[in-house]
Amino acid sequence: MVNAQMVSGYLDNSFNALMVSGGGESGQTQNGGTDTTLSGWKDLPMELLLRIISVAGDDRMAIVASGVCTGWRDALGWGATSLSFSWCQDHMNELVISLAHKFTKLQVLSLRQIKPQLEDSAVEAVANSCHDLRELDLSRSFRLSDRSLYALAHGCPHLTRLNISGCSNFSDAALIYLTSQCKNLKCLNLCGCVRAASDRALQAIARNCSQLQSLNLGWCDTVTDGGVTSLASGCPELRAVDLCGCVLITDESVVALANGCPHLRSLGLYYCQNITDRAMYSLAENSRIRSKGMSWDTAKSSRGRDDKDGLASLNISQCTALTPPAVQAVCDSFPALHTCPERHSLIISGCLSLTAVHCACAHHRHRAGAGRAILSNHAY
Repeated sequence: MVNAQMVSGYLDNSFNALMVSGGGESGQTQNGGTDTTLSGWKDLPMELLLRIISVAGDDRMAIVASGVCTGWRDALGWGATSLSFSWCQDHMNELVISLAHKFTKLQVLSLRQIKPQLEDSAVEAVANSCHDLRELDLSRSFRLSDRSLYALAHGCPHLTRLNISGCSNFSDAALIYLTSQCKNLKCLNLCGCVRAASDRALQAIARNCSQLQSLNLGWCDTVTDGGVTSLASGCPELRAVDLCGCVLITDESVVALANGCPHLRSLGLYYCQNITDRAMYSLAENSRIRSKGMSWDTAKSSRGRDDKDGLASLNISQCTALTPPAVQAVCDSFPALHTCPERHSLIISGCLSLTAVHCACAHHRHRAGAGRAILSNHAY
């Protein structure tokens, strides 16, 4: 604590000295007999510069500051670990190319775009300089080709989160190679990557990325049960799986996930119209089997945490083959699933036959209302 206060005092003195000198050639301030002298903005201590940038809270400020002088560029390159270019409306590609070599310690980088700007040359610049990168968002980068994935595989092997949703030009061969090099992936968003997200690619993910916790395969309509069952056996740590719009999958996929992924918390099956009651009963049955396998203390503790280890989000909209008893069994098996407006985590829109499905909240309200009615009648 004392050391932190000393550092803070030193930085405050340095900033005061800068203000007194007006950013000119020299300046002095007295503090308890200790002189702090600055010759100008370029002599700001690194810690103070980083504090200024963090207070500004704007990535554009950091980018502008990196161009002030060599000292500032080096300081930011050493201290900046997170950066977003998503604010950039024009010329993002050129900007990233010109700056990538300045921010070599980046761990988190967002290059999400409103309109397509990014090209392979920018991603290659990042891969060549930012070897510590852990999280990368390239969503909506429609212009990127396989060159980008190959560059990331070579230059950023420590990636744990990768969002390439909407990157429709990537092939499954490039994705397979990426997963062979980036084996620490925990979150992967492939939504809309129709060419990349093939069964062959999913088998490679299952083989290479055993730590995977979240996978979005939304609208990857070539994915079949073969790919999903491979994932379920190779990625037992999966917590969230989005299969919305994967029209070829059947109950086999859900059964495999229910059996192979005990930590599954979120499952998206929107518009998967081949899903039937068998899938729902499999989810419910696996919940009961795991509950039976717990000791009394463990089961009691789990209930006290609102069943944090069970399914908490399920989207079965437009799964028109499902019947109310099967869905109600799932809802009863997972207390964290809710159909009530306040906590809407079981999504059944478009399934008119399921309007009779209710979560525990509805039963509690019904019992509470009945109890109040009894008390009220008794009072009269």
